[in-house]
Amino acid sequence: MGNLIGSLRYKEPSTVEECDSTWESDSECDEQPGDEDSGISECVSPPLTGRCGEEADMSPQFSDSSTKMKRSFYAAKDLYKYRHSYPNYKEPRLPNEYRNLRFYLNTIPLIPDVIFIEEILTKWKGDYDKLEHNHTYIQWLFPLREQGLNLYAQELTQEEIKEFLSTREAKRRFLLAYTLMLDFYGIKLLDKIGNVTRASNWQERFQHLNESQHNYLRITRILKSLGELGFEAFKAPLVRLLLDEALCRGTLPNMLHSILEYYVYTIRPRSLRRSLLRYAQQHYQPANTFLWGPPARRRGAGAGPGSILERERSGGDPHRARNPLTKQDSGGGGDGGGEGKGTKGCSASTKSLQEGVKGEYIETVPLED
Repeated sequence: MGNLIGSLRYKEPSTVEECDSTWESDSECDEQPGDEDSGISECVSPPLTGRCGEEADMSPQFSDSSTKMKRSFYAAKDLYKYRHSYPNYKEPRLPNEYRNLRFYLNTIPLIPDVIFIEEILTKWKGDYDKLEHNHTYIQWLFPLREQGLNLYAQELTQEEIKEFLSTREAKRRFLLAYTLMLDFYGIKLLDKIGNVTRASNWQERFQHLNESQHNYLRITRILKSLGELGFEAFKAPLVRLLLDEALCRGTLPNMLHSILEYYVYTIRPRSLRRSLLRYAQQHYQPANTFLWGPPARRRGAGAGPGSILERERSGGDPHRARNPLTKQDSGGGGDGGGEGKGTKGCSASTKSLQEGVKGEYIETVPLED
């Protein structure tokens, strides 16, 4: 009840800027230990039209008076609500109603298909047609604290999340479900801290993913669910790899807008969001159309050579930009993000993103082949 009463003190965000705290501290050295959207409720946000971002318009928006692109308020508000733990309070269900937990304990099947989690984990891997065309399983595999398109799938509550996080068997199966979907997308989980890389079949799967845009909505759900169920630290490496493939390697060009509007903003620590966006800004073309950088009031004397932002990128040399994630020289920002072309300075490495992540993930669980 305190969550609801406390949230009444806050004004509901009405602009993209009010939803986005990414650049409130625009220098990594200013980062404080608690400088993240931690899941503490900050406003009362009435239900948005659409469900779980699944019906969001993921195309760029345009103003009425010009063709200048602008960020989606729907996306910003949806992700603000997620990062602040869904301020709309709900009474917790009784333990025997925790369908998501019971599904992951293999005691009830998903509805309406009547399929148990063990069958999905053992028989669906590599069955890409089934994973592509079945639209009822994703809400069960990756539950959220909001209702999805499958009305038989029940949304999470904070009480159920606590039970889930204390149940090793459920977390083990959840991680296997994540690896199942990564394989479907042509990605391989490397270790128990979330590093990822291309799978052996990446060319075929990336080509499919680039042309199958409903999977972009699924990835938004997967990222949100990772954060809810104890794997916050797994999100940034996946977003980093997808950003590199879309922007620098040209293998997933159709995904770029979804990455910048949605995926980056599922990440709760602001420092990681800033690192990803700085990396994207270095390689985005045309550079003057990049919408996700610091607001104009935070740019100081601008972003050209010698500016605060550019000095931060280059480690002091205003004529040499650096990758803020790998700390490697990028040769002045590279060649941009043309389709089918690599960009100098772009790297698929995700190791550095793990440093300093203070997410909910505490205990690793064993991976299984």
